[in-house]
Amino acid sequence: MKIAVASDNGMVAGHFGHCENFNVFHVEGEQVVNHEVVANPGHKPGFLPNFLNDLGVNVIIAGGMGGGAVQIFNEKGIEVVVGVRNTAKEAAELYLKGELESTGSICHEHQHAHDHGEHGNCGH
Repeated sequence: MKIAVASDNGMVAGHFGHCENFNVFHVEGEQVVNHEVVANPGHKPGFLPNFLNDLGVNVIIAGGMGGGAVQIFNEKGIEVVVGVRNTAKEAAELYLKGELESTGSICHEHQHAHDHGEHGNCGH
């Protein structure tokens, strides 16, 4: 299993699409056995969910996420956990313990806009 965490400076990113990178935790059983950092290749509508699916990700953790991305992840069978405010490593470990709950923080205001400058964190 692979858990991806949208991250900025090691913390869970407030907005999935605009994170610096993805911390990808490789899990066997209930233990993290490997960890890699994958740079965010860029924010284009529909691109990142497919990019992470191609990496074999089973779970995506972020602070907030647009509805379009959530829909694609759902179609791919990838679990979405949003509304998280921990370090990337803590988020993955809490998820494995079953202690991480999604608050359903979906960003609706700008999901079709291309300039997220003033609302980069989606207000979370």
